[in-house]
Amino acid sequence: MRMFVVAGLAIALASQAGAAPQPAKGAPGANADLPSGYRISPGDQLDIYVWGDERLQRQLSVLPDGTFAFPLAGTIRAAGRAPTDIEAELSKLLASQYKGVAPQVTVSVRAPTGMQISVIGRVRSPGTFSPNRYVSVIDALALAGGPTEFADVGNITILRHEGDRTRVIRAHLSGLLKGKPSGDDLGSNGVPQLLAGDTVVVP
Repeated sequence: MRMFVVAGLAIALASQAGAAPQPAKGAPGANADLPSGYRISPGDQLDIYVWGDERLQRQLSVLPDGTFAFPLAGTIRAAGRAPTDIEAELSKLLASQYKGVAPQVTVSVRAPTGMQISVIGRVRSPGTFSPNRYVSVIDALALAGGPTEFADVGNITILRHEGDRTRVIRAHLSGLLKGKPSGDDLGSNGVPQLLAGDTVVVP
């Protein structure tokens, strides 16, 4: 508890001096390699660092249910949230341990291994892929080697699990893959972006 109080005092003094505290040496870096707007997925590996207390530095994986446990904070829901959202929640939950002074928390995605998608059906190399970035259905086809000769790219189905339900999303890529895209093909719904866990079915 003494360390918590000292850390809180250091943060308060730094704020009064007009300088924001910086993570101590060894703290994880920023999420510089992640795409803008990245959301954490089950299976992602995280680095979590609480400034001023190395005992609360953790390397952990997000569980299949989208949560992780953290000392003094309990269970944190991470799936679908940005790293900065987790930082804010942990800082708030740990504030009471620092005599009301919210600690600075850094959450970095060490490895976005939870970003997995599957492509099945009439493609040259069906399988499960971990692109470590957000991809569109076009990108997914490229990862799977492209559609086969008799693939019906005008009726591609994307299966997305949302809780206990499975959502079906349609993608019509005939015109686009022939080099003659329509306005609808190029619109926001023409080439759907994929989320972690999506399955692309090419009939």
